Amino acid sequence: MHKELTARIEQEGFAIVPEAVPGTVLDELLAALTTLSTDPEPRRRGGVRNLFESVPRVRELARTGAMREAAEAVLGPGCFAVRALLFDKTPEANWKVIWHQDLTLAVRERRSVEGFGPWTEKAGIPHVQPPTGHLERMVAVRLHLDDCGAENGPVRVLPGSHRVGRLGPDDIAAWRERTAPVECLVPRGGLLVMRPLLLHASSPATAPAHRRVLHLEYAAEALPDGLEWHERW
Repeated sequence: MHKELTARIEQEGFAIVPEAVPGTVLDELLAALTTLSTDPEPRRRGGVRNLFESVPRVRELARTGAMREAAEAVLGPGCFAVRALLFDKTPEANWKVIWHQDLTLAVRERRSVEGFGPWTEKAGIPHVQPPTGHLERMVAVRLHLDDCGAENGPVRVLPGSHRVGRLGPDDIAAWRERTAPVECLVPRGGLLVMRPLLLHASSPATAPAHRRVLHLEYAAEALPDGLEWHERW
């Protein structure tokens, strides 16, 4: 599986691994996630951040098991998780995401480093856009806690778009014109593994229900000139 996954990620920028995590582990994770704040505002904004700090079970899943194995298949055994988020589309939080690349890193503190910028802040954490090379050496692993069919607002991707660096609006429009999007339909317990620079989007769900996804980002190298990852597990 690892060789096939690595080849697919290299060529197309994404891969789906069905039935990767057993239901008992999913149930344990969902129980652990009940400790999160019931404040609905973060969910309306698109997700809950900084899960490593608040849910120890997420740290365990990042370091062992199928999510870690998928990351290692792409980045090698020295990789580590650097960010954890929870997404959940519901009737109250049924958002649309336009075509984009994931371009920011979460770091411990802001520093002036050549090639890094602009800077933003999300949930109190400094975020920065790094040189493209850093993003090319990362991977996101998304664990689906519910079935995600065509009616649940699945992620759509443009295969191969991760291989051409950072894209501006005109480049994104050109990719959309010439590349057929692929809907990433993932069963409960399945993984969607994708490169940050892969163009992706999602539409609102047409039959809104829970579409809970644990999103982990992995890297395999330290940041330069005193910059530090906000998390490293």
